[in-house]
Amino acid sequence: MTDVCVLGSFMKDLVASAERRPLPGETLHGTGFAEHLGGKGVNQAIAAARMGARTAIVGTIGEDRYGEEFLELLASNGVDTSWIVRHPSLGTGVGLPLVLPDGGNSIIIVSRANAAITGLDVETARDVLTGSKVLSVQLELPVEASHAALRLASAAGVTTILTPAPVGPIDPALAAYVDILVPNEVEAAALTGLDCDDESQVPMIARKLAEDWDLRGCVVTLGARGAYVLDRAGSFEERIPPFAVDTVDTVGAGDAFCGSLAASLAEGTALVDAVRLANAAGALSTTVNGAAASAPTRADALALLQTTTPSSS
Repeated sequence: MTDVCVLGSFMKDLVASAERRPLPGETLHGTGFAEHLGGKGVNQAIAAARMGARTAIVGTIGEDRYGEEFLELLASNGVDTSWIVRHPSLGTGVGLPLVLPDGGNSIIIVSRANAAITGLDVETARDVLTGSKVLSVQLELPVEASHAALRLASAAGVTTILTPAPVGPIDPALAAYVDILVPNEVEAAALTGLDCDDESQVPMIARKLAEDWDLRGCVVTLGARGAYVLDRAGSFEERIPPFAVDTVDTVGAGDAFCGSLAASLAEGTALVDAVRLANAAGALSTTVNGAAASAPTRADALALLQTTTPSSS
């Protein structure tokens, strides 16, 4: 049995660094450039695998050099690539992050082969989707594929996690198959119309999402402010404080969090404890450049969790 299955995207990240974001119509000299393999699906799969979960990924790549790079990276991290489809004409997806000196980022994605995945492709992967303990899904793929995967997994009793990114209107039919929703502060605000910057509203936001979506749990990630977890099954709510780390790049931090969360839940860990460890994993990922490459090992995340007092800020 697979512990964690990820349905998600593959993005070759072409990362530019700059002192600030360019103004409309402006050409701005950058301060650095790097190439990384990423995409929310890949990032979460590698994060889960590095946390010790037996992990598989379902998605679509091109028959190009970037696609080969992904297969090599995933295999080297022990991720099962048997369910990846190679598209004959569309290239592998690309992401174009802009990273600022404080580690903040903005990202443009061009889906390419990711957009070609179909419900039939998902149906072909039924065995791994229904045979896993946890399924993690994002919204970088066509909604038809995400809907099909969540429906199959939910019907089989698999715990389903949705990261609503990129955020947009959510089909209520898709929400019905989600057990745990993990939005960041921007996504949570967009889904509820409430302000995540106001600390007093964060519990209200989590409760509203949990009630509107009839969720088992809701985890709102708050970046440098930590996370807020609501576990309806355990009648439990708690704000999880952040860890003080030397941040260099926040690209992929949310995915490291979600991959770690999925791995812990697959072990049977209680949601709040899984969030605590995921919080450490997400913090550590910001200390390393890149997305997939920044996911920490389980040993490192546990070490941070056990030896560091989270920041109260």
